[in-house]
Amino acid sequence: GVMLAALSITFSSMTQASDILPPDDKEHVATVLEEDAQVMSNTQLEALLAEQPDEIADEVVRINTESRPRALQFALLIPLVAALVGFVNGFRMMKLPDVKPSAEVEGLLGG
Repeated sequence: GVMLAALSITFSSMTQASDILPPDDKEHVATVLEEDAQVMSNTQLEALLAEQPDEIADEVVRINTESRPRALQFALLIPLVAALVGFVNGFRMMKLPDVKPSAEVEGLLGG
C-alpha cells in the first residue's frame, strides 16, 4: 500500500520534472509506470519502450530506476515517524506530574 503510493507519487513528480520527455507523453509515461510499478523490471520496461527514441527510453528507465529507492525510503519513513511520535508522546506522559487529591477531597471521602 504505502510503497505503491510512494512509487506513484515519485513516478509522477519525476516524470513531470523531466526535460527530455515531451509534455504530451508525460501523463502517459507516469500512468504506465504507476500501473506496472509492482512487476516491471528495467528489462521489461526497455522491451516496452523499443518503439520509442533512445533518449526517451533512457529517460523512462532512469525515472523507473531512481524512483524505487526514493519510494522505499518514503515508505520506510512513515512508520518511523509514527513510532517517533508515539515515543515522544509516551515520554511526555511520563513527565506529567501526578495529581494529588487535595485535603478537602480526602476529608469528604473520609480519608
